[in-house]
Amino acid sequence: MFAAYLVPGAAAWAALGLAFGVAAVEIAWLPTAAVVASAVYGCAYGAAEVGGSPWPTAPGLRWQVPQDLLIGASPPQRVLVWGSILGPGFLTRNPYAGFAILPLLVAAVGRVPAVVVVAGLAGVAHAAGRAAALLRDSARPQDDPFALLLSSLRWRLVDGLALLTVAGAAAVVAGFRIR
Repeated sequence: MFAAYLVPGAAAWAALGLAFGVAAVEIAWLPTAAVVASAVYGCAYGAAEVGGSPWPTAPGLRWQVPQDLLIGASPPQRVLVWGSILGPGFLTRNPYAGFAILPLLVAAVGRVPAVVVVAGLAGVAHAAGRAAALLRDSARPQDDPFALLLSSLRWRLVDGLALLTVAGAAAVVAGFRIR
């Protein structure tokens, strides 16, 4: 099952990295702009998540895996569909704002070989996290109806703290690049 998530995740993210790397060759200021955007985004969304603010909501799409793709599919086909759509993370809703900073950080890398590797690793990490969460959640039923909500609130706080940390690091890097 992990392969059904990891392969599409790595491939989609590596392709994104290649696109950013090629764009950085033509647009020299793109990596620096991505670092600055990462700092601004991380501050705004990190503060909102740590503060418990309902604004701003995490950017992304509002749908999950369409049921039409799963009707009549065998269990292995379902795993492939789920992995191909959920693994990369671009086509589905992600409730945490930290996901949307990842493409900005990938764009900040700049050089083609490095950006493809970093993007591929980001895709593998994201896909592995989604697959592991699915396995964890499907292994045991939730007895407490509020357990998922409480877990989500804890992870939102962690996501916000991570965003603020990344924003601080991005601000320092931006300061060195802009000088």
